[in-house]
Amino acid sequence: MTNDPISDLLTRIRNAGQAGHASVSMPNSKQKLEIARVLKEEGYLDAFSVTEGLGAGTLNLKLRYNRGNHVITGIRRESRPGQRRYVASDAIPSVLNGMGIAIVTTSQGVMTGREATARKVGGELLCSVW
Repeated sequence: MTNDPISDLLTRIRNAGQAGHASVSMPNSKQKLEIARVLKEEGYLDAFSVTEGLGAGTLNLKLRYNRGNHVITGIRRESRPGQRRYVASDAIPSVLNGMGIAIVTTSQGVMTGREATARKVGGELLCSVW
């Protein structure tokens, strides 16, 4: 059991990409599923699925590669359980001058920083992906 399931998700994606694996599996949760949805919409994952099983099931992610290189060159947890990081809609950081994305959880769901700024909603800054 892990104390921070979001960090576990990000670490599994980072490690699988560096090792060249085609896919990675982990225990499922609603927030992990929403983060996977955002990553898929932004082109960082090829696909994701949920396999039913004990508890919430297993989340399976199919990683995306471009010419043999993992498309995610960096992924970092911004808000941690011991130090939450909340941002207003006008204070959401730009990742690599727009080349990456910030993932934010808001009252309207999990979305990218650009989408949260457009909707004028702030929230907890979960992670940055580039």
